[in-house]
Amino acid sequence: MAKVVVKKFGGSSVKDTARIRAVATHIAEAVGRGERVVAVVSAMGKTTDALMDLAHEVSPHPDRRELDMLLTAGERISMSLIAMAVRDQGVPATSLTGSQCGIITNDQAGAARIVEVRPYRVEDALDAGHVVIVAGFQGVSYRREVTTLGRGGSDTTAVALAAALGAEACEIYTDVDGVYSADPRVVIDAKRLSELSYDEMLELARGGAKVLAEEAVSWARDHQIALFVKASDARPGETLVRRNPPQAGLGIVGVCQRPDAWLCSYPTRERKTVLAQLSAAAITPLVDSQIDEHRALLLFARDVADEVDPRFEAMCQQIQTLMSESKSVRRGTLVSIVGTGVGRDHRVAERFDEAVQPIVGQAPQLSQGLTRSVLVEPSSADAIAQALHQMFFGGQSC
Repeated sequence: MAKVVVKKFGGSSVKDTARIRAVATHIAEAVGRGERVVAVVSAMGKTTDALMDLAHEVSPHPDRRELDMLLTAGERISMSLIAMAVRDQGVPATSLTGSQCGIITNDQAGAARIVEVRPYRVEDALDAGHVVIVAGFQGVSYRREVTTLGRGGSDTTAVALAAALGAEACEIYTDVDGVYSADPRVVIDAKRLSELSYDEMLELARGGAKVLAEEAVSWARDHQIALFVKASDARPGETLVRRNPPQAGLGIVGVCQRPDAWLCSYPTRERKTVLAQLSAAAITPLVDSQIDEHRALLLFARDVADEVDPRFEAMCQQIQTLMSESKSVRRGTLVSIVGTGVGRDHRVAERFDEAVQPIVGQAPQLSQGLTRSVLVEPSSADAIAQALHQMFFGGQSC
């Protein structure tokens, strides 16, 4: 029996009826090649944002449960339209919501985590010769409440289904033809990366790269699912995310930016108290690091996909309340380089400083794992990203 192929199509890939018909043609052609296709789809274009705006017009602080009920409508619209379009190509197709295809989550409304997948209805439909169109971004909790997975949740849906169905790979179709060494809107000569490791992609996602969701990459790494990032308009080229691709040069794969980051420095002797306070307030830092025997660092950041995140603003107010006079808090944009060379080659730190210091001087830096970062004023972030890319990759800036 042919292997299952899971394909995920983002909002830009299904933003109008012309794109939906193109996706249907793509799916029908895959079936013609003998593939058993599961397609995970996002809401059309900016539908999720429009629904969110509508909710806030009705209520300044919409109930999270009701908001999840509302937002899941976006994916239901796109899944049913795509199923109709696939059927018009002469291919049997069935659409399923997240709950119908067995995406079981915890009960954290708005940011639920997948805890298991029970894909029985998906398998039944595939065995019946159907393409299965799945609404991404959503699931159902053990309490039988509809939940959403947060921004990028359709990526996570696709990878989790790929793992549950025994697929070896998951294809992510988007409006770009792969993962780049920097944001092409900032660095004109950003290079498409042919291969990345799971850990490199994970750090790029944490650092602000928006092509793949962090949670999806974690699922792929944990279940050894190869990820192919491709353009939905069939442009040539792709990025493969897998285990242990070959390394070259200094081992730096990309430059990324994460807006609205908070870097908190405090005495190491207060670490136990600070972490306990944060835990009690349900605040989880992006990074928790000890600089030396005297000082420790905490890094917090807003969801990279949300221009406005009320929960993050509330969290920041709590952080300020928790920080005493012995603690230093700075807010800005985090600009990072990612790669294996960060921890193993002293030249990386030297070149990082050489690129950064002429622009911002002695700005706060953080090095952990595969990532070296600097916190700068938002007005300097693009210039820093351009300088770092020039230092490690060469090329021009926008």
